[in-house]
Amino acid sequence: MRAAARARRREEKAEVRRFTAATRRRRTVALSALGVVAAAVGLVAFAVFSPLLALREVVVAGTERLDPDAIVSALEPEIGTPLALLDESRIADNLSEFTLIRSFVIELIPPNTMRVEIDEREPIGVVVSDSVFQLVDPAGIVIEETLERPDGVPILDLPRGDDGTVRTAVSEVLLALPADVLARVDRITATTRDDVSFTLRDSEQSVVWGSAESSDRKAVILAALLTQWGDSGAGEYDVSATGSAVFREG
Repeated sequence: MRAAARARRREEKAEVRRFTAATRRRRTVALSALGVVAAAVGLVAFAVFSPLLALREVVVAGTERLDPDAIVSALEPEIGTPLALLDESRIADNLSEFTLIRSFVIELIPPNTMRVEIDEREPIGVVVSDSVFQLVDPAGIVIEETLERPDGVPILDLPRGDDGTVRTAVSEVLLALPADVLARVDRITATTRDDVSFTLRDSEQSVVWGSAESSDRKAVILAALLTQWGDSGAGEYDVSATGSAVFREG
């Protein structure tokens, strides 16, 4: 009986040791997991709030008409902000004074740099208003105003009170033209979106375009007619009907 009692006590002590060992292992694993989480939180906090990862330099790319230094100055309020806390909507507000900016993309380059890629508005033509030449993009946004006609872009002769319909048609026509043909357009005129026409600079030739529909096809036909009749003197190219395009001399 004594031997059996001693054996039972040994088994109970062994069971207690196994139980306490398992408990210690679980506690160690739990403490290790908490340590990992705490370390991760610490790293995130460091990345977000550390002055070592704050904005110190703004690099501007993609500008042609805009002064990149002016853009850097406009973004100066962001200097010192941790990269992780830079807000694109706030940056957009800082850049809203530059109407020439169509869009922008930012790239964060740790530890301290933000690169801003600018997409500038491209002029499509010039609108004359009270003897002032307004350089505009296809959306009608005024890019620049000057007292002298800018080189290399056509005058847009649009009806007063246009709600944008005619301007859009004219823009579609100009955007469809090959670069060498576009460079020859002196003045483009329309009273509706269906009666677009334009004159060619340094010549006595004009183009009847008609509507903005099938502009890509019309541009190909016009380029071919210009190759054939470009040196023929005064005349009119009519591509309003793509199936019966013609050049009329005189």
